[in-house]
Amino acid sequence: MKQEIKVGVVCVARKTFDYKAAEEIYFQIKNDLKKIEKVEWHFIDHLVIEINEAQQAAAYLTAKQVDALVCISGTFALGHLILELNKKIQRPILLWGLEELPYDGGKIRLNSVCGINLNSSNLYKAGVKNYHVVIGKEIDVDWLDAIRILKVFSSSHIGIIGYRAKGFLNLDVDELDLYRELGILIDHYELNEVFSLEVNHVQVNERREQIQTIFDVSGISEEQLNLVASLTAKFEKFLEQNQLDALAIRCWPEFANNYGISPCAAMSFLQMENKILTCEGDILGSLSMLAHQAIGGKNPFLSDFSQVDFNEDFGLLWHCGVAACNLWDGVCNRSLDTYFAGGKGVTADFVMKPGDLSMLRIDYTPGEYRLFLQKAEGIPMEKELKGTYVKVEFQDHVREVLNKIIQNGIAHHISVVYGDFIRPFEIFAKIKGWKVIK
Repeated sequence: MKQEIKVGVVCVARKTFDYKAAEEIYFQIKNDLKKIEKVEWHFIDHLVIEINEAQQAAAYLTAKQVDALVCISGTFALGHLILELNKKIQRPILLWGLEELPYDGGKIRLNSVCGINLNSSNLYKAGVKNYHVVIGKEIDVDWLDAIRILKVFSSSHIGIIGYRAKGFLNLDVDELDLYRELGILIDHYELNEVFSLEVNHVQVNERREQIQTIFDVSGISEEQLNLVASLTAKFEKFLEQNQLDALAIRCWPEFANNYGISPCAAMSFLQMENKILTCEGDILGSLSMLAHQAIGGKNPFLSDFSQVDFNEDFGLLWHCGVAACNLWDGVCNRSLDTYFAGGKGVTADFVMKPGDLSMLRIDYTPGEYRLFLQKAEGIPMEKELKGTYVKVEFQDHVREVLNKIIQNGIAHHISVVYGDFIRPFEIFAKIKGWKVIK
């Protein structure tokens, strides 16, 4: 389910050009925009021509608390107009230019592209670089998705239970810097708050039955199955009562030692239900998955880039049994197992389905945020390992992909989702002034 956003729309013009034609085009554009899902549109219905009209439009859209602003150059217009709008609204801007109409009596009718040139130059030289440009009849829906990413960060409640996993210093984040960049405050909880949480026995039994219908549980004990069902209910209640949109979990060593099992299987089950739960206290992993979900990615999963084969040119995206269990390939035996933590692992074990994949890591290094982006294709393989995993081929040789990760010091967790979800993040990075590594 995509993140809902509010978007303001204005159409600027100048009466020395064919503003009547611009009005007609704007009317059609408004009708087309209303068909786009999960956008609350706030239109300035009339053309904005004079400076005072831009000021009034800015006040109206500011009151509506729009997340972004679409500025259509119906015709070439005064350069003051966009600057007046930006001065008040201060949100990312889409500069939308129209294709030129057939000439009429030797005169350019719209001169819209020149208007885009003027406004982009004004904004750039004023230090406002969060604008994006599209020319044509349709809005850039990837820009809208970039706005969804911004929105989900500013509006979501993110939590962490415990701390990051021992030794995983590269997953750490400067929380106040994260707040400055994205408006996110992280709430901290203790592991015992989950361990000791009381849950309804009826719900636990329902979860137990559901788990048994999905997984082969012959590899775990009755006690372990009960613990998985109970933990699934505990996580669900914890997310609900704390109104959390994503939760990073210190999943070892305390879970196995103090609760009796690791949380992998419970996390796999809940992620099938569109919950965002991440291993090893990885806050930026949570944000990466949340961003994928905000633009329509279904069941993003956190993975390690665990294996490369330079001769056969493939990689293995693997993690210890937490990917959403509905991503199963439909062929192998989907099971629960206890292969690590002294028999207390209780992980989900299955090969994930083949298909096009998009990879994302929102990553932090002192003084800088950056995005690692990559496309891959998941290909079939036999079930030869414990955990959840998919064999992948890249557009570039796997050695080059690995080098990009290693040479740029990218953290070892990557959010992966089925489908093509790359370009919105490139636009998002430009809006934020972040580096893209791909």
